[in-house]
Amino acid sequence: MQIEWWYWIIAGFCLVGFGLILPSFAIIWFGLGALAVGVLSALWPGIPPAGQIALWLIASISFTLLWFKYLKPKGDRTRAGMSKGEIVGETGIIIRGTEDSYGRGIVKFHISVLGADEWGCCSGEILHVGDRVRVVDIEGQILKVEII
Repeated sequence: MQIEWWYWIIAGFCLVGFGLILPSFAIIWFGLGALAVGVLSALWPGIPPAGQIALWLIASISFTLLWFKYLKPKGDRTRAGMSKGEIVGETGIIIRGTEDSYGRGIVKFHISVLGADEWGCCSGEILHVGDRVRVVDIEGQILKVEII
């Protein structure tokens, strides 16, 4: 029995449709694999059924790996809700200095940053009132700053 190319096209569209309905999203890649086999079977009609199934498995696994390895939006789930990119590089003035390095001071920004004018900060250097600083990192609610 020969598997016709249009069987693969119909199966591909059905699997993609199920993938859009079901929350798993993984079925879409098997549908795209079936569509790819359908196109290849239409171009080269002599592919045996075992070869078509092998192509479908290879294409489906390849699409899945391609998605998870390269195309899937990467996000650091442990930092969900943090706006590190919004605050790193901002400059402000120290309004409460530190007595030693890595002590905790307070920096005030000219414009509200992430909803607050004043933030707790620390630095590898002693911070004095009036020092201009730049934010280099954020850890929780504490900003790491450097004197500029």
